[in-house]
Amino acid sequence: MRGGQCVTPSGVVRADIGIRAQRIADIGDLAGAQAAEEIDARHLHVLPGVIDSQVHFREPGLEHKEDLHTGSAGAALGGVTAFFEMPNTKPSTETASDLADKVQRGREKSYVDFAFFIGASAANADRLGELEQEPGCSGVKIFMGSSTGSLLVDDPEVLARVLKNGRRRVSVHCEDEARLRERRSLVEGENVPVSAHAEWRDVDTAVIATKHLLRVARQTGRRVHVLHVTTAPEAELLADHKDIATMEVTPQHLTLSAPECYERLGSYAQMNPPIRGAEHQAALWRAIDRGVADVIGSDHAPHTQKEKARSYPQSPSGMPGVQTLVPLMLDHVNAGRLSLIRLVDLVCHGPGRLWGIPNKGRLAVGYDADLTLVDLAAERTITSDKMATRSGWTPFDGRKVTGWPVRTVVRGNTVMVDDSLIGEPGGAPVRFGEVGLSGETRSE
Repeated sequence: MRGGQCVTPSGVVRADIGIRAQRIADIGDLAGAQAAEEIDARHLHVLPGVIDSQVHFREPGLEHKEDLHTGSAGAALGGVTAFFEMPNTKPSTETASDLADKVQRGREKSYVDFAFFIGASAANADRLGELEQEPGCSGVKIFMGSSTGSLLVDDPEVLARVLKNGRRRVSVHCEDEARLRERRSLVEGENVPVSAHAEWRDVDTAVIATKHLLRVARQTGRRVHVLHVTTAPEAELLADHKDIATMEVTPQHLTLSAPECYERLGSYAQMNPPIRGAEHQAALWRAIDRGVADVIGSDHAPHTQKEKARSYPQSPSGMPGVQTLVPLMLDHVNAGRLSLIRLVDLVCHGPGRLWGIPNKGRLAVGYDADLTLVDLAAERTITSDKMATRSGWTPFDGRKVTGWPVRTVVRGNTVMVDDSLIGEPGGAPVRFGEVGLSGETRSE
């Protein structure tokens, strides 16, 4: 790869990249080197391969919404080279055989590399330490608020058992189930507006769950990762617990705000936790500025347009996002909301650091040759008809952005160039190493 502006932790440097046996072999001035293939990157920025650490690709059991082929196609088209997929499928991912089934499906269908979460439940709480070591497992996921099937951990004793079993960082959806049940009447009846979703699943619903999680994490000494944080109080709480807790934000919560999004998009803006007001969005941006936010994940959670068109609250929560993560965040870079180096830390270095991935997330010799090439000056319009997702829509339809992924390279193989998929699916499981409390990888 010739002459790209390579984004590294120490800055942006123009360099060539040599790739051999699916790994980065050289970085620097390689003017005399010969190669079987050369990519001209002189007018592009070269990022480490983007890792989307939260997607719902719906397979098995919900393939009418999405599957691993269409979801991973969206990832490749969006500049994402690896994803971590959530366990609330049908059946939910709770056993070693459930996980092995998904890994095999990924090998057959995914354009990019992959890993899958094991869902915590009362039934498997005491076996999670073994399950999180299975090949292709990105760790344990806890739903503290309502979810699919048995994946609800709202009993304090079960939560403690889950956190006591295992070593790796646990990812958690923090909404308090008891409060959700108490407040359900707010969205019952006729003609309830979609904007009531944020009133029902209010700030306290999130904060109560996050406070409880942090207490139990302290008691058990277990590292936790709070997913899709949406509120100012949570961001402040997590700033005070950085030694044991990390924080994810999503492009949706950084880009959309209430009440405008509900007025314009209706139930297409409905997700859990909800899109909130401008003051909470500003707090998420401050968390990025202050280094409190650790990663950005898309929380890609598609439903069909027919399902989303149901009257609220029968309409399901969730929206697509894996294909728009990079374009939206590059647009924010161009708008001055964050630097390109900070974005790379959030979507490349951060996931590698938090999950102890020894060979992905950095432009460095010996790392997998996962590359996301972007044109920072490209002006494009996001449209639903260009989305690979089986659901066929995006809440950002018609949004003009500056900055676009133009090539996706997975272990040295180009899988997307100029908005077109290249070749056949060839994804492989992500490999994880041991990490200490600091989040630094100790061994490979």
